[in-house]
Amino acid sequence: MVSTLKDAWKIPDLRRKIIITLALLFVYRLGSFIPVPFIDTEQLSQLVSDSGIFGLFDIISGGNFGNFTIFAMSITPYINASIIMNLLAFAIPALEALQKEGEEGRKKLAQYTRYLTIILALIQALGMSLSFGDLLIEKTPFTVFTVVLCITAGTAFLMYLGEQITENGIGNGISLIIFISIISRIPSAIGQMYQYLTIGTLNIITLIVFLVFIVVVIFGVVAVQEGQRRIPVQYAKRVVGRKMYGGQTTHIPMRVNMAGVIPVIFASSLTLFPATLASFFPTSAFANFISTYFAWGSWLTNIIYITLIIAFTYFYTAVTFNPFDIAENIKKQGGYIPGIRPGKPTVEYLSRIMNRLTLFGGVFLAIIAVIPIFVGNFMGVNLQFGGTSLLIVVGVALETVKQIEAEMMMRHHQGFLKS
Repeated sequence: MVSTLKDAWKIPDLRRKIIITLALLFVYRLGSFIPVPFIDTEQLSQLVSDSGIFGLFDIISGGNFGNFTIFAMSITPYINASIIMNLLAFAIPALEALQKEGEEGRKKLAQYTRYLTIILALIQALGMSLSFGDLLIEKTPFTVFTVVLCITAGTAFLMYLGEQITENGIGNGISLIIFISIISRIPSAIGQMYQYLTIGTLNIITLIVFLVFIVVVIFGVVAVQEGQRRIPVQYAKRVVGRKMYGGQTTHIPMRVNMAGVIPVIFASSLTLFPATLASFFPTSAFANFISTYFAWGSWLTNIIYITLIIAFTYFYTAVTFNPFDIAENIKKQGGYIPGIRPGKPTVEYLSRIMNRLTLFGGVFLAIIAVIPIFVGNFMGVNLQFGGTSLLIVVGVALETVKQIEAEMMMRHHQGFLKS
């Protein structure tokens, strides 16, 4: 990874993209120190430390929620809007047609996602301001309006930063923002571990076991993310004019986990949705019901979390990998999979392999995400978000390095062709 970054830095265009990415992420971290006015941060810190749901919000937001800065809602409304738009694209023919229109259609869908993000951000900001009334130093229409305006504008700005990183920088901007948010909490996590050791809640043997678990998980995530099934494809020889084409053998690389860490991000957002909704009505019977049965880390929430991770793994893989299109392209180019007839049998063969790989990848993601929850509950320490955070950090790092390598490869071939 280090050598890849060094080589990328030597290429002027890539160096410019890396600098843009780092500069925009630096702007994000600067904004993390701008507090929203009229908030009693001491009470909020106590609320975050006592609640699992708000603890996860604080980790994903990089401490912005606990300090209630302008980025307190982080990029969550944008993630929820993206989920809704992707699901609606399957249900509404007009949106499905936009997906197939190419670049222009994707631009329109992106615009709709932005509008929906602002709407969701306004609703969530208003709900937070009204439900956390005790946290407001002065609860007046002006203070509520100010708080709602600040955190909604912060989310809109984060959405803009993420899109700018994706378009002009390196990697997926939204994923990188979450990545930076999580790693910014590492110093406080180390301090918390030291505190557990000091007071005796955590002994040195347990800590060593936990560190070994982290190393094993990192190796496991890298192995699964890099793992692939290679489907051989044979192209028949054909003569065009005086030249002969085809006759070579290549392969289709089908990754074990095509969806990356997107299912974990989506699943955590949806799993937290009932608790987020209940936080708008803290004293209601609905809030009591949610806190009793849908508290983060409970057995029911874990089942929902696992189910959503696997479901989103299938969903996102189906969006990014279309066996029918691949089979058609192979057929048009005069290719075939040895032992499989072109056409429908090829589609069924690719679909069967994709489903098996996706099941393994989804189950792996779910296991890594929930194991720290059970371990934390057993040990009596707060490790509930270790798996989710670790998956996101390792997955985003791998995807970013892969994109850098792809950019370097493309420029290498361009230089070869120009020479």
